[in-house]
Amino acid sequence: MIKISIKTKSKTEFIDITCEIQKVVHQSKIINGCCIVFIPHTTAGVTINENADPSVVSDILMIMNQIIPDQAPYKHQEGNSPAHIKTSLFGSSQYIPIEGGQLILGTWQGVFFCEFDGPRTRNIIIQMIGSN
Repeated sequence: MIKISIKTKSKTEFIDITCEIQKVVHQSKIINGCCIVFIPHTTAGVTINENADPSVVSDILMIMNQIIPDQAPYKHQEGNSPAHIKTSLFGSSQYIPIEGGQLILGTWQGVFFCEFDGPRTRNIIIQMIGSN
């Protein structure tokens, strides 16, 4: 298991972590298997989506913030209920196959850390299962 930390800069943002995950896979020397990416936070998640056109991420964040507004009659006293809801919708883990020592992602796919209550320092847990 490997833990990496990142610093987010905005309240809500997506950070492409595909290269960092691939580096961990390469260092593990796993040839075939799977990579599990887990976010141990209740106000941040992880998703796989297009990483070729940044407008996709902008559109996702725009609509997500419209669907789940910052201001609503939330009961959670901490003031970050929207972040908890967004995290529940996106999820806290992703499973990615590994073949030939490479993450198996589609041509336009990337792995994104999803910040919903930043800016903060966050952790990402990466676990590989497979054979060398």
